[in-house]
Amino acid sequence: MARLGVNIDHVATLRQARGGVDPDPIAAAVLVELAGADGIVVHLREDRRHIQEKDLRLLREVIKTKLDLEMAATNEMVKIALQIKPELVTLVPEKRLELTTEGGLDLIGHREELQKVIATLQDGGILVSLFIDPSLEQLKTAHKLHADSIEVHTGKYVNAKTERERKTEIEMILNAAKLAAKLGLGVNAGHGLNYVNIQPLTRIPEIEEFNIGHSIVARAVMVGLDTAVREMKKLLST
Repeated sequence: MARLGVNIDHVATLRQARGGVDPDPIAAAVLVELAGADGIVVHLREDRRHIQEKDLRLLREVIKTKLDLEMAATNEMVKIALQIKPELVTLVPEKRLELTTEGGLDLIGHREELQKVIATLQDGGILVSLFIDPSLEQLKTAHKLHADSIEVHTGKYVNAKTERERKTEIEMILNAAKLAAKLGLGVNAGHGLNYVNIQPLTRIPEIEEFNIGHSIVARAVMVGLDTAVREMKKLLST
């Protein structure tokens, strides 16, 4: 059964909407772990629109499973990561005006700078994952960059309009996962996954972990975090 990493960014989004202290993402992380999640995912953005550095420090003290820090490959973020020491850093592209991450990293176009960031983080004892589209060329580059794992961007699959498009995207994700595993890379997947579209991807054995945020937090508004996480865990086991 694949592991489940729960992104709690949007708990912090609700907090920041009113500028107060509720809901508390730290409390949410505790509840998520108690419900069976295998890790906590947060994205510290340049504009600090949701998760704050204080949250990261507190999460590092509280989390019992695994902390996956999503971040841009900048000097500022590398410095923060080396201080916080998450188990995993997932390098993602970041645009200030986007609502959410819009695509995978261009490893080929930014190979030299990414190579330095990856080496620095790994020298600091942090595993590094690269968030990429299911492109075989990007995967080969991830291997050459000595990344520890990749996270397949599932956005195009999620947004597919026809069954034919969905099947095409699933095939691309499948091929990417198989090649990544063959190259010795860990394989995660995420972006836009929910309680309806997750199941076709659970049939890909090479995917070791799904990272899911918005749909779980949205479901939690209706049924609570404990139930929302347990429902997703159950889907990953079927």
